[in-house]
Amino acid sequence: MTQVAIYTDLDGSLLDHYSYSHAAADLLLKELKEAAIPVIPVSSKTRAEILSLREELGNNHPFISENGAAVFIPLNYFTEPPDGAELNGDYWVKSFSFPRDHWLKKIEAISNEFVKQFTHFSQLSTQDIISLTGLEAEKAQQAAQREFGEPVHWCGSEEEKEKFITMLQQNGAHVLVGGRFIHVSGDCSKGRALLWLNKLYQNQVGGKSPLSIAIGDSQNDVAMLEVADYSLVIRSPTHLPPKLIRSGPSLTSSAFGPVGWDEGVREILDLLNRQ
Repeated sequence: MTQVAIYTDLDGSLLDHYSYSHAAADLLLKELKEAAIPVIPVSSKTRAEILSLREELGNNHPFISENGAAVFIPLNYFTEPPDGAELNGDYWVKSFSFPRDHWLKKIEAISNEFVKQFTHFSQLSTQDIISLTGLEAEKAQQAAQREFGEPVHWCGSEEEKEKFITMLQQNGAHVLVGGRFIHVSGDCSKGRALLWLNKLYQNQVGGKSPLSIAIGDSQNDVAMLEVADYSLVIRSPTHLPPKLIRSGPSLTSSAFGPVGWDEGVREILDLLNRQ
């Protein structure tokens, strides 16, 4: 099989939108591990959340947190330290955004224009996050450990939301609308992080870059779905599939969440095997 790397969104894609279960994809994840095909989480989730999930999955590959704000590469994963990355604990970290505090100030600067129309994570208790996400307490606490951006829960009208987003953008923020939250951070994206990491694979092992398969279900996945060699859009029970303009191979699953993930990845791998 052509060497590939799988870059996958989590919530609503590898993980069920409601239960956060990945059980339907577990057999395929095992097969991918045996085939030495890296499955790289690319998520709006925090470092703490993704580390917990990686441990659960037995995944030791790099990961991308907070919508492309940072790439985390385990020490000794590659033979050479990655250029432009800083050592942080057990990981080399390549960041593409200012820290969280920078964006909190941007949000607070316009908050008087939108009284009672939104809340953001730094204002929420663990119980508030549980109510909004359905996460268990430990995972809700991990979700609160933002490093590079801030999720906003919008309560106002669509018209006011557009105004809110526009004002943040005018103040230098990069805004993505996800399945549950508006994510405010720097000029980063899942696509930019994917391209950086895929190039790193090429530089470290020599030869061609691995063929990239990007998987996602929401608007905040579009950047990586557009730039990958193959894209897989996972259908959602809560919103329409994001629209793509790419000309390369792209599939849309017929099933939701990890069932659709299993279905679509198998179809792409079968296609690659026949080439």
